[in-house]
Amino acid sequence: MLQSEEITEVLLTHPLVPTGPIPTAYDPDGFYPYESFCETSRRPVLKKYRMVSIENDQIRVKICPDLGGRVCSIFLKKDAVETLFFPPIVRPVRILPRQCFTGGGVELSFPISHSPVETASVLYDVTRDQERIYVCCGERELRFGMHWTVEYSLGEKDAFLTQRTVFLNPDSVPHPWMSWSNAGVPARPDTEFHFPGGPVLRHAREMRTIDWEKEGPRRQSDVHRMTGFFWKKPDCYAFGVFTPSLNAGLYHVADPSQVPGIKLWSDGIGTDQAWVSQYTLDGEQCLEIQAGPLVDQSVKDVLQPGQRRHHVEYWIPSSTAREIRQISLPQTKMRTMDKVPIFGWARDEDVTDWLSLTRAKKSGDVSQIPQAPDVDNNRWAISGMADLGDALFWAARSTEGSQRNKWLFQFGAWLCGRGETDRALEVLAQSCDDRARALSGRLWLVHKHDPIAAANCFRAIKSEAIALHPQVVIERDRALAALSKETLDERGRWLKAVSALDDEWLAERRASWLVDSGDAQAALNLLRSTRFQLVHQRYERIRLWKQIATTLDLHTIEYPSWLGEDDLAEFGAYREHPEVQQR
Repeated sequence: MLQSEEITEVLLTHPLVPTGPIPTAYDPDGFYPYESFCETSRRPVLKKYRMVSIENDQIRVKICPDLGGRVCSIFLKKDAVETLFFPPIVRPVRILPRQCFTGGGVELSFPISHSPVETASVLYDVTRDQERIYVCCGERELRFGMHWTVEYSLGEKDAFLTQRTVFLNPDSVPHPWMSWSNAGVPARPDTEFHFPGGPVLRHAREMRTIDWEKEGPRRQSDVHRMTGFFWKKPDCYAFGVFTPSLNAGLYHVADPSQVPGIKLWSDGIGTDQAWVSQYTLDGEQCLEIQAGPLVDQSVKDVLQPGQRRHHVEYWIPSSTAREIRQISLPQTKMRTMDKVPIFGWARDEDVTDWLSLTRAKKSGDVSQIPQAPDVDNNRWAISGMADLGDALFWAARSTEGSQRNKWLFQFGAWLCGRGETDRALEVLAQSCDDRARALSGRLWLVHKHDPIAAANCFRAIKSEAIALHPQVVIERDRALAALSKETLDERGRWLKAVSALDDEWLAERRASWLVDSGDAQAALNLLRSTRFQLVHQRYERIRLWKQIATTLDLHTIEYPSWLGEDDLAEFGAYREHPEVQQR
């Protein structure tokens, strides 16, 4: 019997520490206008999450709108087998785009991998017709203003979960996008990999193409380091994993014309298991089976103005091992596309100020202009609102003093988020808001490659609190480091001013300063004594380590895993802007 239930569950949750007051425009570790995070608290709190459960006589599926629409459970009722990995804790870790990834369940990513709202609340809708129950989750994303909806559905006799995903670009200009469905499943040494044959791109310390039948691992115990596998020309389009010790498996199938992308990700057995343990409660391991409408994660596609596209895929839980070439594509009868909801903005706190401002602009009533977000509010003008620019310009022109400066700052940030960076610098230069000066400093360094102008922007900051914020100290130090060694004393004064702070990102800059000051040994000692949280696909510490090793003539081939950075080859269109490589 088909049925649904909406409930609330309490999960242990680790709060996140925001990176700082500088908007994420041109930040290689950010995704404008979303706030980024630099640290996960060590102790969790209790937090409530909305869950939607749908079931028939065979399976029960649980979906969490408060975790970006993530599927948290696909449970086989007859065999009492859970086929997804979902830890009883939300413990985000450092993975792009916002440095707040949490593993487990089925995660839908858009418009970048991984989703910028995977730990945030999205809108949802539960409906039913004569054939099926539908749970839709989605929103209008903030970066480009595109809509996404993921529709999960279950029929009376289905032994699988149907996932239909819809993307829509309502804007008048095209926007880039990427999307993958990532299913976290239990990983034990005996977990078997049931994947197609054919050439596979192997992403580890090096990138190379292998023949899966001849060189591919057959089970988790065959993988000894973190590795991603992308299928280039699979000989079938069903795949999955099965763990005999758990009698649990999960398989995926889709029409290859819609969903050609197939990926397996495993941290394997050995030292890289810590990269999974960090987002669990008890160190239990998981791996990911992934699928998507793109072949791999090195490129993005473009959604044209007014374009709507969708694709359908199926998740098949199993208590026995399946032969993938015998898994046929289900022929489900779903409702028509016009019945799939297109959601609006999901979180009031993200959009209230900007919607109020645009309404005031339309009325022409200056008295209706809201107060601009202040320095303690990391809400930045939404680049996905195409008509917001005129309202921001009007607000800056219609106000005076600190309000004018704040609106100019927001207007400049919005322009930068929309790709109008040169104009953004012109607007930001008119603002006396210290956040505008800090953002200008980054833009001059990263976009214009002008460290002199960048350093002068940071030197113009008036507020002591802002000047000493770790994010600002770090960005200033990068700008000063790009100049000659004549700035060593200036760098040293700022770094000494925050020397009592236990901050791993400041430790990087202190080590860089020590190297530039000629004390590579002290830099090495500092890095060795810092307890770094693990961070994926970021190699600033590695580059610093290589410089130290060369200076000290260290003859070692041991990978310095204690730096908290992985040793994967750089691959994937995960960043909006390339990482700035500076000492």
